[in-house]
Amino acid sequence: MPCSPAEIGSLFLFEKLTPEQLGRLCAEGRVERFEPGPVYAEGDPATCFYVLLEGSVVLSRRVGGDDVEVTRTSQRGVYSGAMQAYLGDRVRQVYTNSMRVTEPSRFFVVPADVFAEIMRDWFPMAVHLLEGLFFGSKNTQAAIGQRERLLALGSLSAGLTHELNNPAAAAVRATATLRERVAKMRHKLALIAEGPFSRDALASLIEVQERTAERVAKAPSLSPLEASDREDALTEWLEDHGMDYGWQYAPVFVQAGLDVDWLEQVAAAVDPEMLPNAVGWLNYTIETELLMYEIEDSTTRISHLVDAAKQYSQLDRAPYRVVDVHELLDSTLLMLSGKIGQRIEVVKEYDRTLPPVPAYPAELNQVWTNLVDNAVFAVNSAGGEGSLTVRTAREGDRLLVEFRDTGPGVPADIRSRIFDPFFTTKPVGEGTGLGLDISWRIIVNKHHGSLRVESVPGDTRFQVLLPLTAPEPESRPDSLSESQPESQPESQPESQPAEVEEPA
Repeated sequence: MPCSPAEIGSLFLFEKLTPEQLGRLCAEGRVERFEPGPVYAEGDPATCFYVLLEGSVVLSRRVGGDDVEVTRTSQRGVYSGAMQAYLGDRVRQVYTNSMRVTEPSRFFVVPADVFAEIMRDWFPMAVHLLEGLFFGSKNTQAAIGQRERLLALGSLSAGLTHELNNPAAAAVRATATLRERVAKMRHKLALIAEGPFSRDALASLIEVQERTAERVAKAPSLSPLEASDREDALTEWLEDHGMDYGWQYAPVFVQAGLDVDWLEQVAAAVDPEMLPNAVGWLNYTIETELLMYEIEDSTTRISHLVDAAKQYSQLDRAPYRVVDVHELLDSTLLMLSGKIGQRIEVVKEYDRTLPPVPAYPAELNQVWTNLVDNAVFAVNSAGGEGSLTVRTAREGDRLLVEFRDTGPGVPADIRSRIFDPFFTTKPVGEGTGLGLDISWRIIVNKHHGSLRVESVPGDTRFQVLLPLTAPEPESRPDSLSESQPESQPESQPESQPAEVEEPA
C-alpha cells in the first residue's frame, strides 16, 4: 500500500523527524494491511519492525502450553517486533511475543536491517546509550544474581552448621560420659566378682541385666507429674532396702521405664547381700544404654541433615529428572529451619497421592528457598509470630505448590511489580530484588509452569504450578540465559509489556 510521509509523521514515534528522514522511511519501509489473524509468532526470526497505523493489535506470550494475552490496544503508533535489531548478532534476534490483529489493520513496516541502520545513522549517541543500558543491566543482573546466590549459600551454610553443631556436641558429650560409666561399670563388676557370690547368683544378675537393657528400649513416655511420683516411690523403696543414695538412682530408673514392681523382681532374683551392688550394676547398665541411644539419635540426626543437604544441592544427580516435590520441599524446610526459627509455625498440607514430576530439582529448591525466605521476612516484619503453610495439590493437569504466610500482605499498588528485576520492598542491604525474578524465570521459562500471587493482609499465597508431564525435549532450555524474560509474568496481564510502547 502507498506510504504517506505525512501519515507516519503524525505518529508520536516519528513526529520529530525531518521531511528528509520521513521520506527515507517511506522509501525503505512499506505499509501493509493485515486481515484478522496472526502477524508473527513468538520465537520466529525477528525480520521486521511494526508500527500500528490503524486497527487493533493483540500481543501474547507462550506460558507453558497456553498463549497468555499481555496487551490489547488500538492506540496509533504503538510498535513491536524487531526492537533490538540495532544490537546485531550480540543478542538473539527473534520475536519475543506473538502478535495478531482482531480487525483489518494497517502497519508501517520497516525491515530489521533497515531499522538497525537508521538507528545507528540518525541516533548514534542514543544507540550507544541503549546498548550500555541493555548490556549493563544484563551484566548487573547476572552479577547481583550470583551475589544473591552466594549470600543464600552463606545463610544456608550457617544454618546447616548450627543444626549440625547441636547433635554433634550431644554425641561428644554422651561419648565422654559413656566412657566414664563403662569404667565405673568395670569397677563394679570387679567388686561383684570378688564377692562371696555363687555362680548361680551371678548368672541371675546377668539375666536381670539383659532384661533391664531390653526394658530401656521400651520405656514408656511419662508426664512430668507421673515421672515425679514414680521417682518418689523408687527412692522410698531403695531407702527401705538400705540404700541411702537411692535418690541418685531413681531418676535414671524412671527414665528407663522401671518401677517398684521391677525392683521387687530384682530383689527376688538375687541374694539380699548382693542387692546394693546389683542395683548399682543395673544403674550403670541403664546409663550406658541411655547414652548409646543418645549417641544413636544424635548421629542419626546428623545423617538426616547430611541427606537433606545432598537432596537440597542435588549433588551427583541428573540436572533434569523425575522428582517427588515433597522430598524437595522437606529438604529445603530442613535446611532453612534455623532461619525460620521457633516463633514461626510450619504447617505441611501435602497431597501424597500426587505423582512425581519432570523437573530441574536443584533449581526448584532455589525457588522454594526464595519463597520461604520472603514468607519468613513477611512474618517477622509483622511481629515475628505467625505461620508458614506449604500445601501441594493437583490443579487440572498441573501440580500446585503453595506457600502461604500470615504476614502483612503485598499492597495492591506494587503487586504488579514484585516479579520485576531489582524491585524489592526490603531495606537497603537486605534484598536485591532478584529472588522473585529468578524464581519466575525458573518456573515459567525453564519448567513451562506459572507463578502467581494472591494477597490480603494476614494471608499471602505464592502459588507455583508445574506441568505433570515433560515438554518436548527441544523446547527445554539448558540454562536460564537462553530464555530471558521480556515481559511481565502470567499473574500480571494488565501490565504494559516492554515490546509495545504508547505515548505518555
